[in-house]
This record gives sequence, structure tokens and C-alpha cells, in this order.
Amino acid sequence: MSTTVGQAIRCKAAVAWEAGKPLVMEEVDVAPPQKMEVRLKILYTSLCHTDVYFWEAKGQNPVFPRILGHEAAGIVESVGEGVTELAPGDHVLPVFTGECKDCAHCKSEESNMCSLLRINTDRGVMINDGQSRFSINGKPIYHFVGTSTFSEYTVVHVGCVAKINPLAPLDKVCVLSCGISTGLGATLNVAKPTKGSSVAIFGLGAVGLAAAEGARIAGASRIIGVDLNASRFEQAKKFGVTEFVNPKDYSKPVQEVIAEMTDGGVDRSVECTGHIDAMISAFECVHDGWGVAVLVGVPHKEAVFKTHPMNFLNERTLKGTFFGNYKPRSDIPSVVEKYMNKELELEKFITHTLPFAEINKAFDLMLKGEGLRCIITMDH
Repeated sequence: MSTTVGQAIRCKAAVAWEAGKPLVMEEVDVAPPQKMEVRLKILYTSLCHTDVYFWEAKGQNPVFPRILGHEAAGIVESVGEGVTELAPGDHVLPVFTGECKDCAHCKSEESNMCSLLRINTDRGVMINDGQSRFSINGKPIYHFVGTSTFSEYTVVHVGCVAKINPLAPLDKVCVLSCGISTGLGATLNVAKPTKGSSVAIFGLGAVGLAAAEGARIAGASRIIGVDLNASRFEQAKKFGVTEFVNPKDYSKPVQEVIAEMTDGGVDRSVECTGHIDAMISAFECVHDGWGVAVLVGVPHKEAVFKTHPMNFLNERTLKGTFFGNYKPRSDIPSVVEKYMNKELELEKFITHTLPFAEINKAFDLMLKGEGLRCIITMDH
């Protein structure tokens, strides 16, 4: 690796030239890392719904041409000025949010929403100098959420890189850099169900199933999966889901159905769809006196949450979470250890694998709603 230090690296990247058009495999130049940055060799990346959402660019500022991708694993190739905690050869997970370790959020035990490095979906450049590290024939190609992992090499701020156990298989733990940690942490860090309790999970995609996995690890006795797609129910059993509710099967609101099933409501609920009606149902289906609902899914920008204040006065709690309340650098290495000691299972989240050259097939699978996570292998 040492021959490339301080030099631009020319490598393959899948570039999104315009909204909704297939990614194009291009030769890009990746500049060396600047102050507080690291350059990573990406070995595996996976597709998350957020990539598809910003590729379609229907609901937000289109920033193109852009290199998408944010769920990945790789190895540090070189480090920029001021980087002391990472060295070439370290095994890492890049993360779409960060931890500067200096701001009020990073110093708080309660928050993981770093002031400097929290997710910014509009920014297509590096914080240090406002420039992109990617170019084709000298013309900039923009970054995505500080990671841009659909490239054989990428440059990331040091605060957005979790250094992990070098023995961990990168083709499995790459899914922990986004969706799986988000769902798992929503349950374990925020909902905190007790052993023997009941938990409802709204939305049985990868994030919802990770939330269910968290409930399984916590020892919940009833895990109720709620989804409009009945074909997801069989698969969800592998993640500890014990019962299923399809709201389409009932004439009354799903919160009433769940309250009847559970003698007044579930102890905890986790909402992973981002649909406002599901959010309201997830809150209203928890038991009075002690019930806690946790919102994970990102809503439409016009969405408004409406519920009667008595639902709060009757001692129900509504919480929100971002990235499962994990601090990327401090906490994600320990989630990798949960996998290494077999407490957390990751293989069942990985339903497809594809070579980098076929990345557009991964988009097709996601758009069809097939499978959970597709691992894309970089062909270095």
C-alpha cells in the first residue's frame, strides 16, 4: 500500500450521473486524505434504502454527479495530517454520521448526534476545505453522507470511522455500519425491553428485523411483527418474531388489535417504516403506566404526529432515536464483538451477494423489495 501514500489513486467507482439513472462504472481519481481524513480501501459495501432514496432524488436536493454508498467495510490505506488513532492496515467500518469527541453532544453520555459530523445529506464535499476528493478528468464528483463507498477507494473524516477487531469478517460486519445497528440499538439502547416482556415491531425490513433481533437478545417473550406485506412473516421468524399482524386483515386500527392481543398493550414498540400512521399506531399500542414507543423510521417532510395528550398523561412514553443511539467510534466496535461472541447473528440479514460490476442489480432487488441486504464485493 505504501507506494500510494500521498498520491492520487485511480480506481473504479460506480457514479450516479443523474437521478434514477443506472450507476455507471467509471475510472475516478481519489485524492490523498487531508487534515483529519483517512483514505480507505473498500472491500465490501451493501445497499441501504437511503442510497436508493437519494439516487431517486424525488424528495430532496439533487446533488449529481455523485458516488453513493454508506454501508461498508474496508482497510485504512493512508491517513492525513493529525490522525493518530488510525494507521494503514486497520480494519474499519465507515459511518454516515460521526463522533468528533469534542462537541457537547460527543461529551454527553446521552447523545450520539455530533455537532460537527452528524449526517448531512446535502453536502457533497469534505468539511476541511469544502472540496471533493473524487474527480474524473479534473472535474469533481460529489461525496454522499461523508462516506461514498461505491468506490474501490474513498476518503472519510477520521471521526466517521470505527476501528474494529481485525479478526471480524468484513463481508458480514459491513452491515453494522448502518441499518442493522440502527434497528438493534433502537431496541437495546432506547426501548430497553426487559426479559419476558412484549415488543411490537412495525415494519419488517432489515431495520425492523434488526430491532426484532434486539428484542430476541433482550429476552422478550412476545415479539409481534406488524407489516402490510404478509410474505415477510415467514422470514421474520428467524429473527425471533413470534406473532404477526397485517393491518389489512382488520377493520379496526392496528393499535386496538394489538391492545386486545396483549391485555391492554405491549410493553415496548419500535417503529421502522417512517409512515406517520404506523408511528401513531406504534405509540398508541403501548400499555398505559409503563409503555415506551421508539420511532426509528424517517417520515415524509410534511408529516405531522397527532395523538391525544391523554395518551401521555396515562404514562406512555414516546422516544426517537438516530443510528440506534450508538456513538460510531466509541460503541460500534462493541457491536462487532456481539457478533464475534455469537450473541448477535448477522448471516440471516444477508440474502444476496453480487460483484461490484453488477451493482445496478442490487438497486433492482431493493426496488422490488426482494431480500434484506445485498453484499457487493469490490473486485480489487
